[in-house]
Amino acid sequence: MTDPRYKKLAKLLVNYSTQIKKGDPALLDLIDVPDEFSVELIRAVREAGGVPFAETRHTRVSRELLLGTDKNHAAQTREIEMFRMKKMRAYIAIRGSVNTSENSDVPSDRMRLYSKILRPVQDYRVNKTRWCVLRWPTPSMAQAAGMSTEAFEDLYFDVCTMDYARMARAMVPLERRMKRADRVHLKAPGTDLTFSIKGIGAKMCKGDRNIPDGEVFSCPVKNSVNGTIQFNAPTIYSGTKFENVRLEFKEGKITNATSNNTKRLNEILDTDAGARYVGEFSLGFNPFILSPMCDILFDEKIAGSLHFTPGQAYEDCDNGNRSAVHWDMVLIQRKNWGGGEVWFDGELIRENGIFLPKDLKPLNPRNLK
Repeated sequence: MTDPRYKKLAKLLVNYSTQIKKGDPALLDLIDVPDEFSVELIRAVREAGGVPFAETRHTRVSRELLLGTDKNHAAQTREIEMFRMKKMRAYIAIRGSVNTSENSDVPSDRMRLYSKILRPVQDYRVNKTRWCVLRWPTPSMAQAAGMSTEAFEDLYFDVCTMDYARMARAMVPLERRMKRADRVHLKAPGTDLTFSIKGIGAKMCKGDRNIPDGEVFSCPVKNSVNGTIQFNAPTIYSGTKFENVRLEFKEGKITNATSNNTKRLNEILDTDAGARYVGEFSLGFNPFILSPMCDILFDEKIAGSLHFTPGQAYEDCDNGNRSAVHWDMVLIQRKNWGGGEVWFDGELIRENGIFLPKDLKPLNPRNLK
């Protein structure tokens, strides 16, 4: 018997996240996902009147392709993927992986080449389709979270099928405040960072782009970032795990970057000129996600967190920065993680992970659960 939670999640993705309507072609990009869920998702698209197209992929197969990729292979892949993407109105990607480090031995230059050449496909998908991306729960994710497989699956379905419409209503005041803010000041152990978000805008993430969700993002004015930020959540990028990432900025540019793997960190930041500038600033507040699990779609939504992102800016909140890199790095500011402060134009907005102004208090964990 199929897990009833599969049907609930499939319906949320189709009816709420991507709002698939009659006649909408929808690409279902399924990586290491159980067939039982893939079938439920196809059925949900059809029930909504959409036309489902399914691509099933496997991470070990993808790794082999990446190991031997070159400009010609990557360019042909881009043409094929772009042709298909331009036929779609909706896109749902579900990404599972038995081994989250599967691509750790793919050479950096191959990953950099492939990412750069394929970037236009991602840009088109982000800007021209109704899309949603999520992970699939695997034992490796449970292990990274320090949880049993069963307990992690329960957490996964709790957070992925929560009442996102209610959360969306609570986000409105924060989006309004970020749209009118100029100066931002971040403080935490090892962190003293200032920048401007004036005129950039802000965007709520309420379950219609990522699942799980729970953030409002903006973007620094490109040359306005100054100071230091010390991230306390581990992060995986291109199959490599990084810890204790510390970035120093001068006039928007990362001038010094260190971590447990400083060499690989700087290789990624040297992908192109835009990789050393920032493309996103966001505050996270999902009440069900409290600790990092080395999966950015979860970690960037941690209650009481923020993320700061070297690389590509989104068109929704654009500072003009362009890069093949978009790397969300997470700083948790709850008291048990060292605490911290977020200031907008001299007003203390969040302290130790708790929103202080009256209009923002509905976003605090006890009010969202």
